[in-house]
Amino acid sequence: MSFYVYILSCADGSYYTGHTDNLDARMAQHVSGEPKCYTSKRRPVELVFLQEFGSRAEALESEMQVKRWTRKKKEAMIRGDWNEVSRLARSKS
Repeated sequence: MSFYVYILSCADGSYYTGHTDNLDARMAQHVSGEPKCYTSKRRPVELVFLQEFGSRAEALESEMQVKRWTRKKKEAMIRGDWNEVSRLARSKS
């Protein structure tokens, strides 16, 4: 079984980070607005980042880490600019 960390771009310009073991079902929930959560009032949403993990523990750990990141660092990761992610991690700004 695979687990995923994902980032959605919301209509209000914010990002939502989550994890799941069923991406299709979870995306359907975000698109429909059910259940009521952060994205339900920020639709439409677009999947902008996805990373696969071998266990739920790894995916959850990654989700918690990404949620603590700055917007700039998340955007660098979304672009796949790992050098910038590393630079931002070192600069702490």
